[in-house]
Amino acid sequence: MNILPLRNDVREYLHERRLVAKWGKAAKLFEINIRYPSLRTELLEPHWRGIYSFRIDRKYRALFFITQEGEAEVLAVTNHYKK
Repeated sequence: MNILPLRNDVREYLHERRLVAKWGKAAKLFEINIRYPSLRTELLEPHWRGIYSFRIDRKYRALFFITQEGEAEVLAVTNHYKK
């Protein structure tokens, strides 16, 4: 599945947290197989919103939705364990 180009704020977030290389690896795996085991792709609650996530590393996840054209648009990269 193709990932649309990231918005500037998402790219800045990745740069600030030094996640660019990890993002590149995760994005390649995602484009090859959206269900690649290490990505742990999941549909978030509530399901009707259609927002999914996949793992960039143990701490960070990318939140995305699937467009009508069948591409993934990343909404944000978040700290998965933020309190």
